[in-house]
Amino acid sequence: MNRNRWSLDGHRALITGASAGIGLAICRELLGLGAQVLMVARDAALLEQARADLEDEFPGPEDAVIAFPADVTDEQQRTELLDWVADHGGLHILVNNAGGNITRPALDYGEDQWRGIFETNLFSAFELCRGAYPLLTKHASSSIVNIGSVSGEVHVRSGAPYGMSKAALHQMSRNLAVEWAEDGVRVNCVAPWYIRTRRTSGKLSDPDYLDEVLLRTPLGRIGEPEEVAAAVAFLCMPASSYITGECIAVDGGFLRYGF
Repeated sequence: MNRNRWSLDGHRALITGASAGIGLAICRELLGLGAQVLMVARDAALLEQARADLEDEFPGPEDAVIAFPADVTDEQQRTELLDWVADHGGLHILVNNAGGNITRPALDYGEDQWRGIFETNLFSAFELCRGAYPLLTKHASSSIVNIGSVSGEVHVRSGAPYGMSKAALHQMSRNLAVEWAEDGVRVNCVAPWYIRTRRTSGKLSDPDYLDEVLLRTPLGRIGEPEEVAAAVAFLCMPASSYITGECIAVDGGFLRYGF
């Protein structure tokens, strides 16, 4: 077996929404595979604590894990972020994980609320992909992984704007995969179902709702952030070099049922 195909040694990865939950798990997974990790999130204090914890967990070069606080929905902060990435040696991997939601009936959203969901979940990812493109194309093979959702494939009671934004993110990934294939940039998407994070803890604390979720999940359990991170890592590795334009559900079989 060629172990280099299953390693990220020498790769530099930028992960947004990196301070907790799925984003933090992705950072941990990529670090474990040898990548240098550049962490981005809005909450500077939480981000620095996450960075310090990973540094303790993965002792090594001083710059193995670096943190940059930024709101990726803000154009100026995105520009500063990408300038910082360029100054830190460029980029091989971009993981657009930052996301947010407000769950309510379609008629109850204010315009600023549903537009804000799109800004966080879709527009910021599109602009980061475009901004990172010159950095990614400096290498023979680079990878973008966008964190979508099963709500982009089927109704899951998460609110219309969230599902709309994730469906658009999935299609964006397909379009960019085709456009940028000749430039050596692969673009894929991972679509989780319920994953055990701080964000989902409120809904899943309702035993009746949890029972409903588990009844529609063939594997009969809630997913873990590490399971999403593993799928992301695979799509970043040389082992997946012939995969682009795909959306891989990490859902315990949920999409075979629907909700």
